[in-house]
Amino acid sequence: MGTEGCCQQQTESIATSKLNLETGEECCSRSNGSCSTKNMCRQPETEVPFIPVTVDENDVISGAKDILKVIRSNWDMSSVEFKIFTDGITNKLVGCFNTPKIDDNNSSQNGCTDYTNNVVLVRVYGNKTDLLIDRKAETRNIKLLHSYGFAPSLFATFKNGLAYEYVPGKTLTPESVTRPEVWQLVACRMADMHKVTQDNGLAIPPARESMLWKKVQSFFDLVPERFSDADKHSRLEKTFLPISKIRNEFELLYKKLKSLNSPLVFAHNDLLLGNVIYTESLQQITFIDYEYADYNFQAFDIGNHFAEFAGVDEVDYKRYPSKEFQLKWLRTYLEAYLESSEVSEEQVQRLYVQVNQFALAAHFFWTIWALIQAEYSTIDFDFVDYAFTRYNEYLTKKDTFLSLDINTNSLS
Repeated sequence: MGTEGCCQQQTESIATSKLNLETGEECCSRSNGSCSTKNMCRQPETEVPFIPVTVDENDVISGAKDILKVIRSNWDMSSVEFKIFTDGITNKLVGCFNTPKIDDNNSSQNGCTDYTNNVVLVRVYGNKTDLLIDRKAETRNIKLLHSYGFAPSLFATFKNGLAYEYVPGKTLTPESVTRPEVWQLVACRMADMHKVTQDNGLAIPPARESMLWKKVQSFFDLVPERFSDADKHSRLEKTFLPISKIRNEFELLYKKLKSLNSPLVFAHNDLLLGNVIYTESLQQITFIDYEYADYNFQAFDIGNHFAEFAGVDEVDYKRYPSKEFQLKWLRTYLEAYLESSEVSEEQVQRLYVQVNQFALAAHFFWTIWALIQAEYSTIDFDFVDYAFTRYNEYLTKKDTFLSLDINTNSLS
């Protein structure tokens, strides 16, 4: 559900309030729609209740009602409309929209939805995704990033999911992500997020390391040597099994990428287009779904985002951004990340090389992820085909991308 029509003015006031929470008058400054962020403020983290309920992934609406009875006990369930979102391929998501009568105190004067008080999103984790994702870390990340103004409010967690704030706007598409007024905001937003720290004011910050190696190794360990579905096993066996074949391939790739010395940043790590929301009335970008957020190589987060320009349901790698587009995007990003308009061409070219080479790691990451999902997920999606799609693109681009260097990069 978007922000058009009669609700636009009200949506602006809600989102503006959120912007004020992000920036704060006393210690931050930001020009709306620009990259002029300075001295990011952090608000205190709030306690999030845990509800000891397990929601049946085959009956998410009934489960959502159980959650609402706890966190929105004042809602009349007969006035709540439920919408199951079908875009995701990891979890199941239901929107809960309270639609009280016009004379109800909770309704707005013009009959529009009050997103702050009358909408809750309930996300139910996909089957066995706890094998892939550290859910406790996910909750910590959402709370941390919300305290900086980057993530929606978390209302509650339950045994196999969480409830959180609805962000009005539209998720990006392969068409909208290339529009200048959109991609510039995405670049700035990512740069801001990459400056977030988990150190919590410690005098000696903890040692940081990239999540990439450990996460991919844990993924490899979860790929079965024999898939329970005979047809899937037959399709996958020649290319991917035994898994040690491509495990060795990733080890060689990782050694090459680590030598690039890409900075470690707090990264989203899953910025597919469906995880980026654009609120046009405010020229504002919001990232959602921080399941894989962690410290990682800067270039991985950007390269992964570029790879996602191809889409998910209908993947087309002809949409991978051109060199010309990337250089503009990367300059905007660096100006925001370094908080300087004096970014050299060498800095842009260096990041360009790093990003495209780390895009190979992104293809590898989601290839192994898809193999695991092919075994365990109950979502109606062809994960086997997706694994082949990502791995074939890795093989197609491998030699071209790894041959790039700062002085002779000819990718167009």
